[in-house]
Amino acid sequence: MVKPLSLDLRKRIVAAVAGGMSRRKAAERFGVSPASAVRYCALDAKQGDARPRPQGGDRHSHKIEAHADFILDAVARKSDVTLVELRALLAQKGVSVAVSTLWRFFNRRRITFKKRLRTPANKAAPMS
Repeated sequence: MVKPLSLDLRKRIVAAVAGGMSRRKAAERFGVSPASAVRYCALDAKQGDARPRPQGGDRHSHKIEAHADFILDAVARKSDVTLVELRALLAQKGVSVAVSTLWRFFNRRRITFKKRLRTPANKAAPMS
């Protein structure tokens, strides 16, 4: 992943523009794209500095986490519910999620759905 440019460089670009230089000239002087100079000036005007936003991390789990109680309650009611069935239950509630999203939801909680044989293996049967 590409790292954001340093805050020092961003501040120098914003200061040059504030000093009367055009955004394109400031971009050329500091070796960045004109779009970056425009973006840094817009950030400075909006939030008071040109600090980059945090990178990486999970930005989507909050959508499924909002329905955690509903999902966990559905699992408590029917312990052998499948992810596809859970997805259908959420769809009835108006929530559209992928099966993989549900899988990650349970993985974060270390909840597994291991399918086990209903009866133990027959030890008396001969092995072929």
